[in-house]
Amino acid sequence: MKKELIGLSKEELSEELTLIGEKPFRAKQLWQWIYFRGETDFDKMSNLSKDLRAKLKENYTISRPKIVTEQLSSDKTRKWLLEFADEQRIETVYIPEEDRGAVCISTQVGCAVGCKFCHTGSQKITRNLTAGEIVAQFMVARDAYGEWPSPTNETRFLSNIVVMGMGEPLHNKEEVFKALKILSDGDGIAISKRRITLSTSGIVPHIESVASELGVKLAISLHAPNNEKRSQIMPINNRYKIEEVLSACQKYQAIMGMSRMITFEYLMLDHFNDTMDDVKELISLMKKFKLGAKFNLIPFNPWPGCDFKPSSNNRVHAFSKALESAGYEAPIRVARGQDILAACGQLKSKNS
Repeated sequence: MKKELIGLSKEELSEELTLIGEKPFRAKQLWQWIYFRGETDFDKMSNLSKDLRAKLKENYTISRPKIVTEQLSSDKTRKWLLEFADEQRIETVYIPEEDRGAVCISTQVGCAVGCKFCHTGSQKITRNLTAGEIVAQFMVARDAYGEWPSPTNETRFLSNIVVMGMGEPLHNKEEVFKALKILSDGDGIAISKRRITLSTSGIVPHIESVASELGVKLAISLHAPNNEKRSQIMPINNRYKIEEVLSACQKYQAIMGMSRMITFEYLMLDHFNDTMDDVKELISLMKKFKLGAKFNLIPFNPWPGCDFKPSSNNRVHAFSKALESAGYEAPIRVARGQDILAACGQLKSKNS
C-alpha cells in the first residue's frame, strides 16, 4: 500500500527519501512541490529526476479527501463535507471578507466536549484526525480558489486559519500541532503564525504549550461569567474550572507578551448569560486575572433540536457597550453561512 506524503514533517520526508536511496536534501524540493505549488502529480515535478519520480510514484501518494458536497452561501461562505479513506466525514468552511478570508478547519470526527449549544457536540466523538487530514482541509480550499503557488500574505484571499471547526483541538494535541507547523512553514503554505488562531474549550494542561510550542493566537470558549452557569452548558468546566483556565491563559501570555491579546468567545444566549449582572461579573473576573483580553460576542445560531435562543439585539449591544466601557474590545460577530449551516456551532458531519 502506498504511503501518503501529506502530513509528514520535513524530517519524516527526509527519512522517506533516504529509505528509497535518495539524498535527504531532495526533501526540500519535494516539500515545495507539495506545499508551495500544491502539486499532486509526481510526473509534473520537473526539477526531480525521472528515476526519483518513478520511485515516488511506486511508493507514495499525494491526495486530497473526497469532496462529498460543496455548498455556497448567499454571503459567499463556502462549506465542504469531506470524506477520508475510512469513510469518516468532517466539515470545513471558508469565511470570506472583502480582501481576505479564513479557513475554519476541523480536528476531530465529532467531539467529546459536548457543549450544549453546539451542533457538533450532539455528534459523539469517533476519532482524531491525522496531521495530514487537518492540513488537507486547507489544501482543498486552496484548490477551490486557485491559490497555488503560495501567494504572499498581502495578496492571498485564504489569508487566515481558525482551528474552530469540529472537535476540541487540544484533545488531539500532537496531530494538531504537527499540522499547524506544516501550515506555517515558510517553504510551503506559509500562513503566518499571527494569522492562525487555535480555539479551545479550556484544556488546561495544554494551553501554555500553544505559546511555547506553536506561537499562534489563542481563543478561549468562555460563554459564561461563573462556574455555575458555564458547567450547565459546558461539561468540561466540571473538570477545568474558569479560574484554572484563566491561570493557564496567564502562562500563555507570559510567554507571548501582553500585546498578544487572548480572544474570549462568548455566545449570547437569551436570558441565560446576557444580563447586565452577567457582564458585570465577567468584567470583575477579567480584572482579577489582569489578562490582555478581547471579547468576541457571538450571536447564537439555532440548529435543529437545540432549545437555546439568540439574545435580542438590544441585549447584545448593551453587553458589548459595557465591556468596551471597561476597556475591552468587544465586537459582535456577524453570523456567516447560516443558510448552509456553516456558522459558529453548526458544523456536523452526520446527516449533513
